[in-house]
Amino acid sequence: MQNAHPPNSSASPPSVAIVGGGVIGLSLGWRLAQAGCRVTLVERNPETGRGASWAAAGMLAAGIEAEPTEEPLFALARWSQSLWPGFAAELEAASGLPVGYDATGTLVCAFTRDQAEKLRHGIAFQRGLGGVFDWLSAAAARAREPGLAPSLVAAAFSPNDHQVDNRLLATALAEAFRRAGGHLITGVEAAIDLAGARAVGIVAGETRHPADIVVIAAGAWSRAVPGLPAAHRPPTRPIKGQMLALRMPPTAPLVRHVVWGGHCYLVPRADGRLLVGATVEERGFDPAITAGGLLGLLDDAWRTVPGIEELPIDETWAGFRPGSPDDQPMLGATGIDGLLVATGHHRNGILLTPATAAAMAEMILTGRTPDRIRSFGIARFEKEPRP
Repeated sequence: MQNAHPPNSSASPPSVAIVGGGVIGLSLGWRLAQAGCRVTLVERNPETGRGASWAAAGMLAAGIEAEPTEEPLFALARWSQSLWPGFAAELEAASGLPVGYDATGTLVCAFTRDQAEKLRHGIAFQRGLGGVFDWLSAAAARAREPGLAPSLVAAAFSPNDHQVDNRLLATALAEAFRRAGGHLITGVEAAIDLAGARAVGIVAGETRHPADIVVIAAGAWSRAVPGLPAAHRPPTRPIKGQMLALRMPPTAPLVRHVVWGGHCYLVPRADGRLLVGATVEERGFDPAITAGGLLGLLDDAWRTVPGIEELPIDETWAGFRPGSPDDQPMLGATGIDGLLVATGHHRNGILLTPATAAAMAEMILTGRTPDRIRSFGIARFEKEPRP
């Protein structure tokens, strides 16, 4: 693959520069550093993992989110989901920090007959792709979650859709990356360093960092990385999501599973926080928390678990998911030699972290595009195929 091979490649691992310090960039940097690569990662913010990685809910929902026309994405998500238990354990050992991996499972609730029928239809499709679900009566669902609303009609339980604490994950990845020998630079914007038609490194502030391979992993900001020719900017866009957290008594949590309501999800944390999310808004990089956004989330959360009305609000925030034209990841080669991209994960960035890191590291180390990510190349958006 011409865009992945470093020039004059030999048996020694290539040097790599990564632009973007979210969970995608950090996990890839960690894997490459483990493999013996000299890795420089630059994050423009003062701290890593404070963009979409920090704003997420940490759901590992490969089954629930699968939709028709997304079969390749579901296959990638299932693979990544299978990697998560080992990935979490290895990361905790490598960093000395917890990541909050929780295998309790997920409940998807239906509160009307129409919702129940739609849920049955969706589960039938997902089972056809290998998803695992248990159909539950309202009584059986309440046996798992007694706080569910009396209007509950039915629910589906997905035992394989787990969660991880995304904020702990981002912190642990940064530490593991450092411990593996990675060079982390924060608070500086990086530009792509081009020599002719090839990326030869990055420029961070006044300092050049030569590299055999450069990877753009800057999330929703990927298309704005300085130094990229206009024709080769990855077509990312920000998809705003507002969220909030309530505070439950840690010894008597109101919710124990990840619970999907009609138009929201509730994600319990071990420390007693209950995350409620999330809006999906095409508003650019507008960070405002709006009354309408929070009202919609709280109303649906209350209709799902009425007892939330007694809980104090702990935090509100907004983040920007990295979208692509088809809302699926962009992984692999670009039109510039030596320049790769790993972005556009939309709602699945946390879920796809282990798979993205493994596949992109394999590509960088071997010069070949793994079959698992071949359909996610950025070239699928070109109007005219490359010769």
